[in-house]
Amino acid sequence: MKICSNLYQRMKNYPHPWAIAGGWSIDLFLNKVTRHHHDIEIIIFRENQQGLKQYLSGWVFTKVANGVISSWDENEWLPLPIHETYAQHKSEKIEILLNEKTEDVWVYRRDSRIIRELQKTILYTKEEVPFLSPEIALLYKSKQPRSKDIQDFNHVFEKLYHEQKSWLTHALKTLYKDHPWL
Repeated sequence: MKICSNLYQRMKNYPHPWAIAGGWSIDLFLNKVTRHHHDIEIIIFRENQQGLKQYLSGWVFTKVANGVISSWDENEWLPLPIHETYAQHKSEKIEILLNEKTEDVWVYRRDSRIIRELQKTILYTKEEVPFLSPEIALLYKSKQPRSKDIQDFNHVFEKLYHEQKSWLTHALKTLYKDHPWL
């Protein structure tokens, strides 16, 4: 989990909410590495995108729009549906996923009916490393689960608290008529 610790050291003074996401968030919740990870990603809230660019001054930023990676210009504001961005400096690369929120709730960008209280969105390890709650990570992975997403689900679902399982089940039922994780 050294990569998570290194990223935490890089981001710990960032003055806005952020969290490690994806498969690493599952592993941070479980406090163990469950599989090989090809990259690392974080979430930030869309409203703080310029703050991150200022914080990582000197980094090269790109965005993904319609499946094409292109330059993310210095003062450019990224609206929905753009959510996938990258920051790179020398050999270090971070995938940054822009997330939506209102004042006190996280909002699922694919369906605004699905919300989560902000205080339940970002959790922390005992070392204070922030990570996306596993039920939200699984929700993102549920759209078209790849083998690694299924692995993540199998590793963590039974370890979720009852309330997390209930929230994920409700979200999956809201999105899909039938889903293998139900």
